[in-house]
Amino acid sequence: MNLQQLRYIIAVNRFRNFAKAAESCHVSQPTLSAMLQKLEEELDTRIFERTNRSVVPTAAGEKIVRQAENALAEIDRIAEIVAEDKGRIGGEFALAVGPTIAPYILPRFIRHYREMFPSVQLSIQELKADHMVDALLRGQLDAGIAISGNVRDGVLEIPLYTERFYVYLAESCWRKLPIFKPSNLEHENMWVMRDAQCLRDSAFSFCKARTKGNHIYEAGSIDTLVHIVDENGGFTIVPEMHLPLLSDKQRQNVRPIDGDYLSQRRVSLYIRADYIRQRMLNTVTDALKQFMPPGMLGEGIVKYGIKL
Repeated sequence: MNLQQLRYIIAVNRFRNFAKAAESCHVSQPTLSAMLQKLEEELDTRIFERTNRSVVPTAAGEKIVRQAENALAEIDRIAEIVAEDKGRIGGEFALAVGPTIAPYILPRFIRHYREMFPSVQLSIQELKADHMVDALLRGQLDAGIAISGNVRDGVLEIPLYTERFYVYLAESCWRKLPIFKPSNLEHENMWVMRDAQCLRDSAFSFCKARTKGNHIYEAGSIDTLVHIVDENGGFTIVPEMHLPLLSDKQRQNVRPIDGDYLSQRRVSLYIRADYIRQRMLNTVTDALKQFMPPGMLGEGIVKYGIKL
């Protein structure tokens, strides 16, 4: 058994396809297949069930894949320890961002990050929080950015920033009121997101108030909700970082929420509990500092960065 064989079985498990796994490992498919067969013979157990249509791990194979991921993660930590000790910032960095956060931070984050850290091979994907945490635990990600409160055993949550919510009203909805109170629009249409985790515990428990409105229509993005409100009336809530995306006319329909109770969402950085690349994590916060609105990032992050 050698490290390359462990990398092969992880790749096969990830792609569930020998050709794609071989391509990702920069070897030919026959070479990868032969090495896996040799490992199965050495262990005297089948790791993958192969058919013309699929490649899936056996019950024993699933345990072997998990152990291989853990073993390679520990091996990779040796190089990371040396790099951190020498103060070098480079190599690969895999980041995931939640879909309700990505539209607001990724465009500027990518630009600043590439300018500041050209030696880092940055890869980013949008993932919902549960898939993000799974990928972190499997060692497929270095870090993830998502709504706070998604911690599991083996995962560390680092608070990043807090973002206020505002109400976006239709032209016909109480335009003269300076501050929004939920009771003012109790009988109006409420428009919410299909995957409303970022709203469920914020802004007067928006999704828990489903029975108050006549109807609730579900959309896939906040931008869609704004356009629906413009055309159909009613109201929705938008995070603070969505406000610059509104037109001047649309901004006249924005109102603050009365009081501070549950009218904000907290966003965190997630890593494995045993993650050690402190300098690399601080490349994320350093890039965020370049464009985040004043006062939004946590005070500790601004002053001291991330300490592991």
